[in-house]
Amino acid sequence: MKNKRLVMGLPLVAVLVLGIFAFKGNSPVPEKVKAAFEKKFPRAKKVKWEKESDTEWEAEFKMDGMEYSANFLENGNWQETEHEIKEKDIPSTVATTLKRELPGYKVEEAEVSETEKGLVYEFEMEKGEESVEVVIDSNGTLIQKKELEEEEEHD
Repeated sequence: MKNKRLVMGLPLVAVLVLGIFAFKGNSPVPEKVKAAFEKKFPRAKKVKWEKESDTEWEAEFKMDGMEYSANFLENGNWQETEHEIKEKDIPSTVATTLKRELPGYKVEEAEVSETEKGLVYEFEMEKGEESVEVVIDSNGTLIQKKELEEEEEHD
């Protein structure tokens, strides 16, 4: 009878041990990060956190009817905020650069990225089988243009 109880208790022990390891993999968001986020985005709704790297956290959330993502370091320092925009909302200076630098390309995805350095507009553009990622500052200056491999598209 003693051995039967031991055997029956093993699955429970296994579940508890696995549960501890599973929880450890989903480490909680540091309080400094949460506090910095709440201060910067007090109107944020439906916040979901994900650990981007050993030192960085990303929050995905809704605010003012739009979807955003924001990145913070472990110490609470804000790094970047991004949100998608519609093609009609691209500023004319930026749209002019797109037409001049990428004739015949179609905007597949458009985002605004804000960092301490200011705003930039990030685009994924396609022309036939070719896909490029483009970064343009708010003055219309092309900062970066790189070809995308198939697996990089729509990340």
